[in-house]
Amino acid sequence: MLHEPRHTTPQVSILMPIRNEERYLQATLDSLYRQTFNNWELIAVDDGSSDQTAAILADAACRDSRVQITRREGGGLVAALNTGLEACQAPLLARLDGDDISHPKRLELQVNYLNANPDIGLVACSFRHFPRTGLKQGMIDYEMWQNGLTDHSLIIRDLFVESPFVHPSIMTRRTIMEKTGGYQDNGWPEDYDLWLRMAAAGIQFARLPQKLLFWRDHPERATRTMDEYALNAFRACKCHHLLHSFLKNSHDVVIAGAGLEARAWQRLLTAAGVTVSTWLDVDPKKIGRILHNAPVIFPEELQLNNRKMIVAIGVRGAREQFRIVAEGRGWHEGMDFVCVA
Repeated sequence: MLHEPRHTTPQVSILMPIRNEERYLQATLDSLYRQTFNNWELIAVDDGSSDQTAAILADAACRDSRVQITRREGGGLVAALNTGLEACQAPLLARLDGDDISHPKRLELQVNYLNANPDIGLVACSFRHFPRTGLKQGMIDYEMWQNGLTDHSLIIRDLFVESPFVHPSIMTRRTIMEKTGGYQDNGWPEDYDLWLRMAAAGIQFARLPQKLLFWRDHPERATRTMDEYALNAFRACKCHHLLHSFLKNSHDVVIAGAGLEARAWQRLLTAAGVTVSTWLDVDPKKIGRILHNAPVIFPEELQLNNRKMIVAIGVRGAREQFRIVAEGRGWHEGMDFVCVA
């Protein structure tokens, strides 16, 4: 069966780097063929697959002229993304991975939103993990947290907590990708790094409330297997961008928290030449101790004195509790403190 013929100028380029996805790829392609918005091109970058991925893509290209294939002999995700980015022709860019499913109205709703809101540079959609069987609580919490970031202000508030977008859920403008330098290989998550650079450039974000991406969870998924997505890589990415924004010109900081997450941040900051001069905690057993030459005190004892504060409390629910304390103390998020966990 032949699908929609290729339009002369596509309005959306769908960028899909792919490697060894024969098990799920056809379902992903079928979700594109079911889109209510038809004026798209798929830029599929096969990064050295050794299974039947290449054959499935070749068959798709024969059946649908909107499917464009670039073959690489490996080289990694970032290189594949940038190779694909160079081939994208459309003014709008969407992302999709070879194991995920897009709702039939995903492209239509995201295109309509960007066309109606020229001030918005990137629009994501809500997502849902699947299959749900065996899904760990941490992934369920991440899904709920991210889908709860419903507008630009909430996204920016929690920008350093975790990546605020699932990469294959976004649609952005190609001019913005060019302006912010595309994808970069720095040893940490290339998508999160891109969102942080976009935020620094003043790009406005949005999220559609509908769950339009179904994010497949399986052991081989890149977020589970690549070193760039490990927790320490995320911290390194956050720290790099904080040192160029919120913490710029800061020589000593306060850390809220004195547990494992907070101590990991102390090591990162110390390596960057930033001293932790005070620790905050609410555990009476920790109060009065000295950690790395700095005292542990209760929040009500703290005088910020123009210092910046990093909130690195890893306990579930602690972030919202700290925000209540901060409001009572007159500390302003984004100005006085930033949450990183």
